[in-house]
Amino acid sequence: MTDWQALEKRYFFNVTKRTPLTLVRGAGVRAWDDRGREYLDFTAGWAVNALGHCHPAIVEALTRQAQTLIHTSNQFYTTPQIELAELLVKNSCLSRVFFANSGAEAVEGAVKLARRYGKLNLNGAYEVITAVNSFHGRTLAMTAATGQKKFHEPYEPLPEGFINVEFNSLCAIQKAITARTCAVMLEPVQGEGGVNVPDDDYLKEVRGWCDEMGILLILDEVQTGIGRLGTLFGYQMFGVEPDIMTLAKGLGGGVPIGAFMAKDRAAVFAPGEHGSTYGGNPLVCAAAHAGLKYILDHNVVGNTREVGDCLLKGLEALKDRSDLIIDVRGRGLLLAIEFSSDLAERAVLAAIEDGLLINPIKPNVVRLIPPLIITRKDADEALTILSGVLEKLKSPAVAAVE
Repeated sequence: MTDWQALEKRYFFNVTKRTPLTLVRGAGVRAWDDRGREYLDFTAGWAVNALGHCHPAIVEALTRQAQTLIHTSNQFYTTPQIELAELLVKNSCLSRVFFANSGAEAVEGAVKLARRYGKLNLNGAYEVITAVNSFHGRTLAMTAATGQKKFHEPYEPLPEGFINVEFNSLCAIQKAITARTCAVMLEPVQGEGGVNVPDDDYLKEVRGWCDEMGILLILDEVQTGIGRLGTLFGYQMFGVEPDIMTLAKGLGGGVPIGAFMAKDRAAVFAPGEHGSTYGGNPLVCAAAHAGLKYILDHNVVGNTREVGDCLLKGLEALKDRSDLIIDVRGRGLLLAIEFSSDLAERAVLAAIEDGLLINPIKPNVVRLIPPLIITRKDADEALTILSGVLEKLKSPAVAAVE
């Protein structure tokens, strides 16, 4: 039997601390490894697989489009791109869209747009205020935008133009704004930073302050968009409208696509000022359109709310029974368990032993980001496994996966 993990160590850049598991197949909310073991997948490709693995609507769209037109440049019109753009605009508060290849590219495009707006309307203002513990991508500029020092230090000096301030504090934003500020960029709920949920009125306050200052509000919805929080977009949950919004992850349902959207007043790019060779590729747009249409037509967002509420209540019950958990938090199907000590890696390995895949995001925090199509039965199964994991964590060690 091929040792895929040994081959990876030989050929791949050593940049990812992988969980010792090689997945080879997926269907719905289940995945299988190279030894035939089955798992309930509550990682969903880091919130990408909104409809689970290999959903028939996406597979059919990919198959049909692959037999028709896989790629052409943005020199020409293509119908899947326009159909997806129309669906996004008609179901959001934004007016225009540009497609990229990833979340990082989408956020970078949003920042470029905000800087262009600042050049045209704010006397050349170019700085963007972001939040501590945010995550906005892995490009050099988006590393600077990300409010986590651990990502900054290996690459300093970083590109200028980003100010990181305390999350969930309007006062911190007010103090940071200067004549150089063109935008504030926030995640409605911080995903990679620990699933940090702001106060209900925080984004409304920030929206009001941006309006008062005449600057833009960018919401990075790469992780929270496309139903993840129990509303189609996270901004709807908090009762605000952004000037610019970014999407990726769940938008593609498994294929690599990102997007940034803007209201007309902020859509200031002129021809030639932004572009992409692969962005809006017919193949990925066909898949994204099929996935988004399925979500809209089958009330997948309602399922997210219902099952997410049940899962959160179940996690709260686990917390009440265990002194190993100090907090559970999140919205919809973006949830986190915070442990009393650095138990995240052990918890992940213990869960794998019992057939559940979860995601460590901090030494003491694991994230649950299952497909939006999970059922109450799936949630109950996960809770049963997690209850057993807590029992294992009481022992001194959890062995690595065989």
